[in-house]
Amino acid sequence: MNPKTNRIQNLLEFIDRSPTPFHAVREMTDTLSEKGFIELKETNAWKLTPNGRYFLTRNDSSLIAFTVGSKPGFKIIGAHTDSPNLRLKPQAGYAKNGYLQLGVEVYGGVLLSTWTDRDLSLAGRVILGGKKMPLSKLIRFEQALLRIPQLAIHLNRDVNKKGLILNEQNHLPPIFSLQKKSTPDEILKKMVARKLKCRPADIMGMELSLYDTQPGTVAGPDGEFIFSGRLDNLASCHCALHALAESTKKDSVTRVIAFYDHEEVGSETAQGAGSPFLKDVLERIALVEENSREKFLRALAKSFFISADMAHAVHPNYSDKHDSHHMPIINGGPVIKSNAGQRYATEGISSVWFESLCRKAGVPVQKFVVRSDLGCGSTIGPITAANLGIRTVDVGNPMLSMHSIREMAGAKDHELLIRTFKEFFRPTAGSKLQQGNASRK
Repeated sequence: MNPKTNRIQNLLEFIDRSPTPFHAVREMTDTLSEKGFIELKETNAWKLTPNGRYFLTRNDSSLIAFTVGSKPGFKIIGAHTDSPNLRLKPQAGYAKNGYLQLGVEVYGGVLLSTWTDRDLSLAGRVILGGKKMPLSKLIRFEQALLRIPQLAIHLNRDVNKKGLILNEQNHLPPIFSLQKKSTPDEILKKMVARKLKCRPADIMGMELSLYDTQPGTVAGPDGEFIFSGRLDNLASCHCALHALAESTKKDSVTRVIAFYDHEEVGSETAQGAGSPFLKDVLERIALVEENSREKFLRALAKSFFISADMAHAVHPNYSDKHDSHHMPIINGGPVIKSNAGQRYATEGISSVWFESLCRKAGVPVQKFVVRSDLGCGSTIGPITAANLGIRTVDVGNPMLSMHSIREMAGAKDHELLIRTFKEFFRPTAGSKLQQGNASRK
């Protein structure tokens, strides 16, 4: 297996083992630990060493990792750990018409129809009562447990012409089992207890999500495609994680990756991009040797942020949904995303800077703006730029089926973005381009 194929296989295995943000962060902290990064706690005093490699988490669903530089300034790549999905309600179980079902909430902008007629299971975080304080345990059922069956066409004759209409409350609760003497909540709790080797009475709370049990795969005649769930945005996390872990040469500038939870629901949470998580960490890094706030503010002014989130490739069956001059294609290289309404944080200087970075890395680059008569999605880019005042560019690899339970992207693009991020983290990349500032006359 050649290195590029191995990298894609590693991506697919990472996503398969990461059905929730909790699992994704655990997978990434394991990788960082293997690469020599040391875990920090927000509650402890930090003793950072020059060129030291560190990471910390918040809520077990957001992650920041960094290598310490010797001079003010930060090179930062940001992404998000969450994906649109269906999540169990606190009191999920009920019986109806001889079936046991589980009530769900919609998390983020889910493409609802894609969750029907799939082999679904459950994963997430379970809170157990401890002697001193509650314990958090990850759980993932690998076997298919649930299904949201569509109504037969015989009972919905117009579905192919009028489309599948789903009511979130009435039509999304999956079938869990046939009616029994035990309630569905009791059955679920016993299953969780067996999996975690604890007593049902020890379970104080559960944060469980549905996920598709079908593993990701490489596809196409020449292996040019990736089919998988949660490519948006675990693929970007994977690129940045490996770029940082593999950037081992000393750099005068501190290199950072920041992966947030809750981007898909607005980021305004304690562990989202709207929180002070990244700002607090950067300030602690800057002030570890000299307790001067001016040093921190100067460091921010010499910094650059790449907001990495997946981009919209042109769909050949719906090409009229794209601006005719901005049609990114799969395996055509990373996409610079711009929006006059500032839904993306890209501006002229940051766009030119990223194009220069791609040229140095030998990577083609594409551009995207949404049609002028359509609304535009957003990313953590504008939020981070507003919070920190750091020059920012929004980029991402092109994909199809965004927010579907199963998405599609390019195998070549993934390697190209890793190469670009590694160029960003190269020591020489910080000499003139790191700040992304243009000289003025």
